[in-house]
Amino acid sequence: MGDALSDVLRAVRLTGAVFVTVDVSPPWSAPVPGAGTLAPIIMPSAQHLISYHLVTSGGCFVIPVGGEPVRLETGDVIVFPGGAPHVICSDPKTPPGAGFDIRRVRPAEQWPYRIVGETKGSERLGIVCGFLGCDARPFNPLLAALPATLVVSERNGANDGWLGQFMRLAVAEATDKRAGGESVLARLSELMFVEAVRRHIDTLPAEQTGWLAGLRDRFIGRALTLLHAQPAHPWTLEELAREVGLSRSSLADRFLHLVGHPPMQYLAQWRMQVAAGLLTNGGTSLAEIAAQVGYASEAAFSRAFKKIVGEPPAAWRRQKSNAASAAVDSARPPGA
Repeated sequence: MGDALSDVLRAVRLTGAVFVTVDVSPPWSAPVPGAGTLAPIIMPSAQHLISYHLVTSGGCFVIPVGGEPVRLETGDVIVFPGGAPHVICSDPKTPPGAGFDIRRVRPAEQWPYRIVGETKGSERLGIVCGFLGCDARPFNPLLAALPATLVVSERNGANDGWLGQFMRLAVAEATDKRAGGESVLARLSELMFVEAVRRHIDTLPAEQTGWLAGLRDRFIGRALTLLHAQPAHPWTLEELAREVGLSRSSLADRFLHLVGHPPMQYLAQWRMQVAAGLLTNGGTSLAEIAAQVGYASEAAFSRAFKKIVGEPPAAWRRQKSNAASAAVDSARPPGA
């Protein structure tokens, strides 16, 4: 299970971004815009932005747009895999905007950003807000498998468990602003997200379907691991079924039921995600990429890529190169 999950996290280029630490007293309220608004501000090169919040002291509410308030206490983490807009507040009755608006903090030099207000002992509210960038296209099965809102908790023993350690490290790095702190925070952000996903997998009901449920399944988890490990191999349904110890029809039915795609269709999509990463990184010819993802010729690969992704691989590479250049320009200080 871990190998397939790690493969996807690498392939979709999961990257920790910015931390905002909050240390205030109620009443307090702050809007968090959706991924489409935040990504150009926080991580211009990312296709998609995931946001999350960890309560380090006190308690608060998080209200998804169009949803019900979610109560969080010390040691709780809420993750928005789809990057949905929401509001963080000390009380649902607090007027929106009675706090901090991240859209007003643009210079990259200010990250990580610390919000400090008047604190009143037991009423103190501490939050760590983090963001992660990743690819959403051409194929990110993890994003599609996660709920719109994911909450994990370590209220019992928040000081000693994994999230408690993360909480202390994140606050210390964001507060002290030591050399290399931004890189440390980015890695911590990624680790926290992986831990949240693993805890979510552990709590899935037995009847759950989806990519994460497939990872947990003895047979489909093995099949996914094989497809991820050897995308260039000329897999057939018969060979894959033999490797995992099922009949051809049983594997096909079980894979479709849990993952939502037939095995060979899943393989084709996974190959395109691997290819997209190679195209984005640059330096590898189309012929070499074709071979690495299981196509006998550049022409066959180009046809398959255009069919699944919607544009030729050369056009995808140009688009990503232009986007990366634009992101570098936007991060450069004025006059530099």
